[in-house]
Amino acid sequence: GCVSFCSAINYGALDLDHTGQPFISDREKCIECGLCYSVCPQTRELDGDIQKHCEWKEPYGRVIQTAITHACNEDIRASGTDGGVVTAVLTHLLTTGRINGAIVSKQTGHGRVPCVAKTKQEILDSAGSHFGASHGMIRFASEYSTFSPTITALGELRYNPLDRLAFVGTPCQIASVRKMQALGIVPSDAIHVCLGLFCSGNFHFTEPWFKSLEKDYDFDHRFIEKINIKEQFAFFLSDGRVVKVPIDRFDPVRRPACGFCTDFSAAFADISFGGLGAEEGWTTAVIRTPLGKELFDHALAHALVPYRYADNPRYISQAEEKIYTATAHKKAMAEKNSLSIH
Repeated sequence: GCVSFCSAINYGALDLDHTGQPFISDREKCIECGLCYSVCPQTRELDGDIQKHCEWKEPYGRVIQTAITHACNEDIRASGTDGGVVTAVLTHLLTTGRINGAIVSKQTGHGRVPCVAKTKQEILDSAGSHFGASHGMIRFASEYSTFSPTITALGELRYNPLDRLAFVGTPCQIASVRKMQALGIVPSDAIHVCLGLFCSGNFHFTEPWFKSLEKDYDFDHRFIEKINIKEQFAFFLSDGRVVKVPIDRFDPVRRPACGFCTDFSAAFADISFGGLGAEEGWTTAVIRTPLGKELFDHALAHALVPYRYADNPRYISQAEEKIYTATAHKKAMAEKNSLSIH
C-alpha cells in the first residue's frame, strides 16, 4: 500500500526489495506526509474507520451469508484452486460488464507477480497455483514464494482508463486498499469490489529448509504441479501423489509480518474465499457486503454450482466453525508474538 501510494502520485520515494519488503529508495523524494504509515496494514491508524465502513463484527467480520460452491466450467475447476470459484466469479463479472478488469497475481518461473487482467484469458492465465513440470522449477527454493505484492499493480492504473476493477488479495492487502479508500487516495477509487483470500500466512522458502522438507516427506519439488493450503499445506505432484505437511512446519519460513496479523478470513472484503471448511474441489465463500451479495448471487445463477444440502446438512455450520477456529488461532499467535517483543 505504501509503495503504491508513492508511485500513484509520482514521487516514488519507496520501493520493494526482492523479498517484497518496502524500503526507502530515494529519501530526497519523500515529502514526509505520513500517509504511507496510515495505509500500512501493520498499523492501527485507520482501523476504526474501516471497521465502521465495513460494519465489522466479532469474531471474524460481518457475515451476510456463507456458501460452498465450485465453478460450472470444468476447465476452470481443473485449473483453479478449490474448485476455481474466484476465477469463475471474475470471468463472469468481466463478461457481463460488471467489472472492466481485475488486479490478480499469476505464477511465473520467478514466483507470483501482480498484474492487471483486462481479458477473460488473462484472468484464466492467473488461475491456481501451478508450476510447469516439464521444465521443472528453476531455483525453486530461493525464487518461489507464496507472496505476491498484488497491491503494487495499483500503480499501473495511472496509465489505464479502467475504473471498475475487482481486486483479489490477502487480508493485509484488502485492509490496505480499504485504508486508501477511506483517505480518498488515487487510484483506490478504481476498485469496485474486493475479493479476499483466506490466509494462514505467506511463506518465503529457503533452499536448506526446503531440502529438509523434501527429505522428511520423500518428494521432489521438480514434480510439484499445484499447491493448496487448508488445514494443512498440500503439494500436488505430477504422479498423482498429494504430500500434506502440517502448517506449523512452515513457521521458520513464514514472512515475519504474518506473525502479527489477526485476520485469517479477509474481514474487510466484499466476499472472502478459501478452501477451509469445504471438501476437496469446493470453495467456501463468505459474503460480507450488499455489493458482494448482489455480485455473488448473479454469479451463482450463471457460473457456479452450489453444494448439495442433501450431501451434508451441516456443511455451512462446519465451515463456519473451522473459519472461527483458524481465526482464533491466528489472533492467539499474533498476541503471543506481540507480547514477546514488548
